[in-house]
Amino acid sequence: IAAAADAWARGAAALPKPWQPQKPVLPVEGMRNVLITSALPYVNNVPHLGNIIGCVLSADTFARYCRLRNWNTLYVCGTDEYGTATETKAVEEGLTPQEICNKYNAIHADIYRWFNISFDYFGRTTTPYQTTIAQDIFQRLLARGFLLQDTVEQLRCENCQRFLADRFVEGTCPFCSFEEARGDQCDKCGKLINAVELKNPQCKLCRGVPVVKPTQHLFLDLPKLEERLEPWLEQSWATGDWTANARYITRSWIRDGLKPRCITRDLKWGTPVPLDGFRDKVFYVWFDAPIGYLSITANYTDQWERWWKNPQQ
Repeated sequence: IAAAADAWARGAAALPKPWQPQKPVLPVEGMRNVLITSALPYVNNVPHLGNIIGCVLSADTFARYCRLRNWNTLYVCGTDEYGTATETKAVEEGLTPQEICNKYNAIHADIYRWFNISFDYFGRTTTPYQTTIAQDIFQRLLARGFLLQDTVEQLRCENCQRFLADRFVEGTCPFCSFEEARGDQCDKCGKLINAVELKNPQCKLCRGVPVVKPTQHLFLDLPKLEERLEPWLEQSWATGDWTANARYITRSWIRDGLKPRCITRDLKWGTPVPLDGFRDKVFYVWFDAPIGYLSITANYTDQWERWWKNPQQ
């Protein structure tokens, strides 16, 4: 308190000169380098105050604080643009998925500018860098034996000649009998649903009745990672600032045993899967979207690896 009072009494003239980072902002040897990301907002709607308060504003406040401390700071964000929700919105508005993304990316960017959010760069996930980096990570997983293939029972609309991703199916919830449940979740009881469990399923595109058919998919073999993940978690819990909720959820996953997780979808709109037998599929958005933080940084600077592969700084 005494130090703060003394600094206040000496006035702004006694403060160190503000750090002016180079453009693009890159890590600097000997400085504290801080990379800040906001959760990527999904592109299929107009952002509202809750979205801004929920993730953007807190990160923006921290970015401003870091800059005031003269820390070398890079703050990036962007719209998350792949997945079934974009395709669904495109059908609703009579546009292509790319047109929907272009429309709502511009709306998002304008709103954040109006709120004076201090992003160093606001990008998007539908870029060549996203494809390159996501496919590279996929190939590394494949080469190291962390992927497996399995057959999945999935709803197929013979009228539309396509397998239906979760959000292209509606029906009656098997748990609470709500008649407008989606193929991934019931909005009434909140339970997660496997689309084939829906009663009276309907294709959202043509209102036809889909049939259950087998289809091949790729899975991330998470059980293979458990032995390496547990000691890393113990160390990270001991040295990091995990919230109680984050610790509890993570412990419950480890306690119950990790399960293989499907990383592909029978969709057109997404990052293509670069593997024979699966080239008509795309990556599931929850495999693809987190890679957006890397690809957005890569669109900001071709030296993006200095931020993401530089633990010493």
